[in-house]
Amino acid sequence: MTVQPPSPAAIAFREPDRAFGGLAADTAAGLVSAASDLALILDREGVIRDVSVSSGDLAEHGIGDWLDRRWIDTVTDDSKAKVAEMLDAAFKGHAARWRQVNHPADDGADIPVRYFALSAGLDGRVIVIGRDLQASAILQQRLLAVQQSVERDYLRLRQAEQRYRLLFQSASEAVLILDGTSRRIREANPAVQKVTGRDPVAVIGQPFNTLLDSSSFAEAEELLSSANSSAGGASTTVRLAGGAACLLSASLYRHDRMASLLVRLTPESLAPVADPNAALTAVLSRISDAFVVTDTDLRILTANPAFLDLVHLASREEVVHLPLDRYLGRPQIDLKVMLAQLKEHGSLRNFATVIRSGFGEPEDVEVTAVVVPDDSRPTYGFSIRNVSRRLPSGDGVSTALPLGATARSVEQLTQLIGRVPMKDIVRESTDLIEKMCIEAALNLTQDNRASAADVLGLSRQSLYSKLRRYGLGDLDD
Repeated sequence: MTVQPPSPAAIAFREPDRAFGGLAADTAAGLVSAASDLALILDREGVIRDVSVSSGDLAEHGIGDWLDRRWIDTVTDDSKAKVAEMLDAAFKGHAARWRQVNHPADDGADIPVRYFALSAGLDGRVIVIGRDLQASAILQQRLLAVQQSVERDYLRLRQAEQRYRLLFQSASEAVLILDGTSRRIREANPAVQKVTGRDPVAVIGQPFNTLLDSSSFAEAEELLSSANSSAGGASTTVRLAGGAACLLSASLYRHDRMASLLVRLTPESLAPVADPNAALTAVLSRISDAFVVTDTDLRILTANPAFLDLVHLASREEVVHLPLDRYLGRPQIDLKVMLAQLKEHGSLRNFATVIRSGFGEPEDVEVTAVVVPDDSRPTYGFSIRNVSRRLPSGDGVSTALPLGATARSVEQLTQLIGRVPMKDIVRESTDLIEKMCIEAALNLTQDNRASAADVLGLSRQSLYSKLRRYGLGDLDD
């Protein structure tokens, strides 16, 4: 056992009279100023009679203005007892010691100064030497702030460790931590005993293969090697030493420059069931026709990549919750007709309309839609097919008259020139165009007169009047 030597005692001058007896007053004053940041000369009553300040920081706080003030009146209330003790010891000639005293500042903060007081003669004078501690106080505050920050981080880490430890212990799956190189078990949760029949404490330090049947050694090693070379999770089915089949999955993580494997053994009864709609979802994500699902307010809930290509958007999040009429249909016309058809018949087939995007001209499409009833949240599904490449440019399919009929109508009108006034020809032309528009609207809405009136911008009474005028439709019903 090593014994620490005692601290050496302070060593004083052997002949102070010979060393300092001949010092001049200026030399002694310079020596005191150089040895301190602040020096005070006090009389028998403790009043400051002279001041020397060599610290610029202290001079800025007005310490040079302390002349003719009692030293005890320049300190804070909690430091007055220290000043009184130092003066009493100096007057009585007792051994002095350094004491920290605080002075009030104009900005509300305290100025810490370390003082040493000693008697300076028979007339009762006292010399007080002070050293500025502001820099040390700032360092102490920073050190305290860093220490508090470290303690807070340590507390957060402890709380996080407790949460994950609770999750590790309460998991229904067998969870093991393996060494990434040796494949030996470092930790095991209590569920290991339920799944493998082995004591989780007894398996620590054992190779992971001791939990498996020999027929699964190669498959398990291949899985662990693939997980060890990448951070992505992988899984496979293995057979345990007791004969039970389990789903083995492994993921790599690194801690303290060491690679470890997080391994889970899930019994087949707890293994996740494959999504029966996964194949349908995969087909819809790859099909060339656009597909959109909306709520009853026709706000988009989801869309496949083909729809995003049609409207020139990069991600599905850009269209979710937006109204469908921002992209589909002529404004204020087509979606009203489609919605009326869906509510009345529950489905819509091959409806000709247009798709719009923020870039380029509208493109012709055909829409097939269906209502998916649900007591809590009914939805609409829209299948949109781009037909702009197969449709002729110019007049639309629904609104165009046969070319021969149009030509005959124009020819008949031109033959009237010279025999009929032009205003009559214009009136006849207007009637012909009006009749064509009404027939096109009825075809577009599948003979739904209310929707046709909305398409044409007419009231129902005006539409019925024009139907009677041109002899269109069966108005007896």
